[in-house]
Amino acid sequence: MTAQTADRILDLLANTRSIELVDFTGGAPELNPSFRSMVKRSRSLGRRVMDRCNLTVLSIRGQEDLAEFLRDNQVEVVASLPCYSRENVDKQRGRGVFDKSIDAIQKLNSLGYGQEGSGLILDLIFNPGGAFLPPSQEKLEKQYKEELWEQFGIVFNHLYVIVNMSIRRWEEYLERTGQKERYKELLVNAFNPQTVDTVMCRTLISIGWNGQLYDCDFNQMLEIPVGGKQRTLWNIKSFEEFSEGPIATSAHCFACTAGAGSSCAGSLIHY
Repeated sequence: MTAQTADRILDLLANTRSIELVDFTGGAPELNPSFRSMVKRSRSLGRRVMDRCNLTVLSIRGQEDLAEFLRDNQVEVVASLPCYSRENVDKQRGRGVFDKSIDAIQKLNSLGYGQEGSGLILDLIFNPGGAFLPPSQEKLEKQYKEELWEQFGIVFNHLYVIVNMSIRRWEEYLERTGQKERYKELLVNAFNPQTVDTVMCRTLISIGWNGQLYDCDFNQMLEIPVGGKQRTLWNIKSFEEFSEGPIATSAHCFACTAGAGSSCAGSLIHY
């Protein structure tokens, strides 16, 4: 994302008072040259800021002060930790990823993240490791908190469970293992109409690195433009223009409406 695109986002944000949260995502958003200035400007506008943090970024050269920067700007941190077991995480993410992730979380804890009364939010993300729906978010959160505290002295605020979306690498995995059709059928059969009113595409706008606009992050990955029509940051005056109107959908959307539902903030229905 260029500095010009970043500036345009902030200009539109200033013109759209209804937006309360700016959510940075995309693998390692912290490495974008405009990341820190965008965070500061978003906070100066009174908006909450969330960083979907790749925990291993905290340990790379040039990012030694990143955790302190996030703390100083009251940035909410959301990080993926697919399991509390070293063996399972390294199997999914690569050797050494678990230890780096634990070190990063412990550093965030030392700065106040996840600590009661600190106001510094640290949330974790869980995705199933296979072609099945995730377990109860509430029960798994309790298990994570117990295991991470007992093993590493780690605390965090919430665990969000997210249903695997049948796109890109996950879809390729399903095809290789002969599970693609069965998984799609699972999602369709698990459709829960109670989730429809709160799916995330109703309340967010996703912005690509080039200024293209989408109804959600998954549509962005599939290059399905907002409302099915090509729109960019430079032909709108405010994000309010998307408060009403059609939302582009396709078969992958069944992942967000399966079971307890799924979103970037975890389950949509809490039991």
